[in-house]
Amino acid sequence: MKYYLLLGALIISVCSFAQVDTTRLKNLYDRCLDFSEDKIDSIHYYAEYISKEAEHLHYNRGNVLSLRLRGIYEDLSNNYEKAIEYYLQSLEAARLIHAPEYEMVALSDLAIAYFAIREPEKAKEFYLQCARMSEADGKIPSLINTYNNLAVIYTQLKQYDSSRILLEKAVQLGRPLERKGRISLASTYNNLGNLYFKEKKYEEALPFFKQNLIKHTRDNDLNGIWVARLNLADVYIEKHQFDSATMYAQSAMELAQRLESKSKEADSYSMLAKLAEYRGHFSKAYNYIKKWYALDTAILHSDTYKTIAALQERFHAGEREAENKLLQEKVEKETIHSRELTLVAVALAIIGILIAIGFVIKRNAHRRLQATNDLIVQQNEKLSELNYEKNSLISIVSHDLNTPFATIQVWGQVLQNDTTRLTAEQQKAMNRILQAGAYGEQLIRQILDVERADIGSHKMQLEKFELKAFAEEMIDQFKPMAAKKDIRLHVEALGKKLFILSDKYLVSRICENLLSNAIKYTPHGKNVWMGISDEHDSISIKVKDEGVGIDKEELPYLFSKYSKISSQPTDGEASYGLGLSIVKRIVEEINGRITCESEPGKGSVFTVILKK
Repeated sequence: MKYYLLLGALIISVCSFAQVDTTRLKNLYDRCLDFSEDKIDSIHYYAEYISKEAEHLHYNRGNVLSLRLRGIYEDLSNNYEKAIEYYLQSLEAARLIHAPEYEMVALSDLAIAYFAIREPEKAKEFYLQCARMSEADGKIPSLINTYNNLAVIYTQLKQYDSSRILLEKAVQLGRPLERKGRISLASTYNNLGNLYFKEKKYEEALPFFKQNLIKHTRDNDLNGIWVARLNLADVYIEKHQFDSATMYAQSAMELAQRLESKSKEADSYSMLAKLAEYRGHFSKAYNYIKKWYALDTAILHSDTYKTIAALQERFHAGEREAENKLLQEKVEKETIHSRELTLVAVALAIIGILIAIGFVIKRNAHRRLQATNDLIVQQNEKLSELNYEKNSLISIVSHDLNTPFATIQVWGQVLQNDTTRLTAEQQKAMNRILQAGAYGEQLIRQILDVERADIGSHKMQLEKFELKAFAEEMIDQFKPMAAKKDIRLHVEALGKKLFILSDKYLVSRICENLLSNAIKYTPHGKNVWMGISDEHDSISIKVKDEGVGIDKEELPYLFSKYSKISSQPTDGEASYGLGLSIVKRIVEEINGRITCESEPGKGSVFTVILKK
């Protein structure tokens, strides 16, 4: 069932239409928004009625209301092409009379319709327009609703960062109102949980689903409880915590049966099948899938059964009318009876054809889906094999290349130490050879860092350490490198001690790369700063330089693998386009984020935000 409640509904009693005015037309429109799918014919009737009366009363908003009701009628009839046409006309009419509240409603209707026909990009376009208008309007509940809807679109498009930003905005705006009991953010928390689940961040998803379960249990919201239990079961399945997953999946099934909801029961069977498959109980999984299929097929044909019921009701009405006529005209009895039998036979034949067609369509769709799934599995297996071969080749080549570079380093140092036998020019050449060897070894290590999954497989070692002392250690480590270019290194930190719980090794790697880059791209005699600051529930690490800077157009590609930018090191140092991509991977591994602000000729500032 679909509901259109964006502007709210006011239920009134319409007793007579003899003295219709514009207020009653508006109230009648509001009442239509509450009609369920079984009253869609009434929506169509009232759409025509409002149009005629509005024209008679010269009510300029009547055309907007009538067009929207026509769109809702077509939408509920699953005629999306016609619905979109009416919604577009409603949008145009709202803009013509400068009615922003109806313009936002039309934009939302269009987004919902395009989402239903699986065109999320088009839906996003209309939701973005709606969001801009909601922000200008300043009504927080409407803005939160728009952010939620838009976030769902972004999640479906796998644009997870954009989805997260919108949901965090919704939480920030809604919390003050939620504390006062004026709104509920349950749908926002559920969307945040689903977002983390899509990103396979199950630990982050878990608290949101648990929070919603507690809230819905407190409010005795059985539908909400069912959704929360099913989400928790899904998370625990992915975490391979099968006892917890079983508890939530079975309780979700019990609640679905209690609610007598076939769709909820079907989804619960699907979750139990997934759980059984993960546990290796394939016989159980098969039985659950059969139950899911039986329910899903029943739901698929529910519209057909409604049609059958309507046909039967019309038949019974005809039968009653025939009985009345029998009392009046006994002569026509046999003719009327024969006609009724013919209608029954035709109705039964139509019913049989509809059921057969529905079964064939469902079976063919299932076969195509199975074939597609088999092809995807085969392609994934092939990609895994190719990826494994690629990683093996990289490891072999890197290992073989490392040996000659190590040999160059060893013998070069032997020759360099024997200064009595080398002229000044030869000594300079030997320094160049050793430098080239070191660059070669560094390049191999960075290629391995980027191409292999060693960062992701690094066993996280969390420890609590003080950041000011850590920053001073990092600066001391790079003083020899900076001294060669007469660059002054500085530490900026608060007087109080600031601690963080994280992997010190990975944080060190982040800072090493950023400080190394800052020194490379800073001219002689300039400055480089490393700053530490407190950001409430996070800490900020900034590395700032007075270097050559980066063009604005190149900033979006800064953290890509092997990216080459126009900026060059100031003293001929080597740059391979790998360091910042490694930094981004490490930052994401410890649940942080990194940004860069830069301007050519004025230096750069890299900021890393990490949770405390």
